[in-house]
Amino acid sequence: MWIYEKKLQYPVRVSKCDPMMAKYLAEQYGGADGELAAALRYMNQRYTIPDKIIGLLTDISTEEFSHLEMIATMIFKLTKDATVEQLKAAGLGDHYVAHDRALFYNNASGVPFTAAYIQAKGDPIADLYEDIAAEEKARATYQWLIDMTDDVDLQDSLKFLREREIIHSLRFREAVEILKADQTAQKVF
Repeated sequence: MWIYEKKLQYPVRVSKCDPMMAKYLAEQYGGADGELAAALRYMNQRYTIPDKIIGLLTDISTEEFSHLEMIATMIFKLTKDATVEQLKAAGLGDHYVAHDRALFYNNASGVPFTAAYIQAKGDPIADLYEDIAAEEKARATYQWLIDMTDDVDLQDSLKFLREREIIHSLRFREAVEILKADQTAQKVF
C-alpha cells in the first residue's frame, strides 16, 4: 500500500542536547493529541466515511505517520548524547530505567499511549469535526513547543509540523462542507 522513501518529510536538525525538550516532545509522540493518535484515528475512520472522503483520511493518516517519524527523530537527537544525570534532571529518570533511550509511546508526563485517544463515532460529520479539533489542538501544541525552545533548528522543524496541522484542519473543513452539500442535495430530491 505504501512506498517508503528513506528520508524524512522535512529535515530535522537540533543544535544541542536538550533532554527536557525531548520530554516535552513526547506529548506529540504518544499523547492524546499527538501524531500516533491522529494517524490511527484517521486510518480507523476510513471505514465509516463516504467513499469520496476516504482518500483524504488515508492521505492525512499517512502524513501523520511521517510526522511521528520526525518527532521520534527529534527526541532521539535531543537525548542521544545526554548523560544519565541530564536525563534524571529532565524528569526522564523513570523512562531511562524502563527503556534506556528507546522511544516509548507516552505523553510528556510519562502516561502510556492508550487506544482511548482514538475517536470514532461512525457519523462522518461528527468524526470530521473531531478531526478538525484534533488538528487544531496539535497546532496549538506545536506553537507551545516552539515557544519552549531557543534552538532555531528545532523550531524550524516544529514550524513545518505546525503548518501541516493547519493544512489538515482546512482539508477536514472542506470535507465537512462537501458532505453537508451532499446532505442538502439529497433532501431536495
